[in-house]
Amino acid sequence: MLTSRPYLARALYEWLLDNEQTPYIVVDAGKPDVRVPQQFVQNGQIVLNIAPAAVRDLAIDNAAVTFGARFSGQPMQVVVPMDALIAIYARENGVGMVFGQEPVMPSFSSEEEAALEEEGRPTLESVENRSDDDTAASPEPAATKDDDAPGRPEKGKPSLRIVK
Repeated sequence: MLTSRPYLARALYEWLLDNEQTPYIVVDAGKPDVRVPQQFVQNGQIVLNIAPAAVRDLAIDNAAVTFGARFSGQPMQVVVPMDALIAIYARENGVGMVFGQEPVMPSFSSEEEAALEEEGRPTLESVENRSDDDTAASPEPAATKDDDAPGRPEKGKPSLRIVK
């Protein structure tokens, strides 16, 4: 499975903007491939404003948060790999999320993924109502006047089955 961090980061970013808050991120500047202005790193971390007015070309994809910004008047392309993203929160009130250590997710090899694609994904399909003999073990309550209304489909126990 893929890590949930980028999905949560995108959702929280949008939520903060929708609520007219200023989104900030906390970054672990010591992780590999992190590109941030080192002169502002404190205790191995840096806090960055990622509001639309503060950055340009913001992209929060599955691999990294990237954007262009100016620091002390100098333009810089910032790159924050997802594993270096510590938190996203609102400057105004601190509401947001701190990302903990995620468990190691099992991954598929490309051959295993191709085999799954060939087989197809499981799907849900409607099944016909069971016969009266099958439902005798679990009787339904007696029908009321509302249940007998014309135009309503016949009631039965819903069921699902996996089709490969």
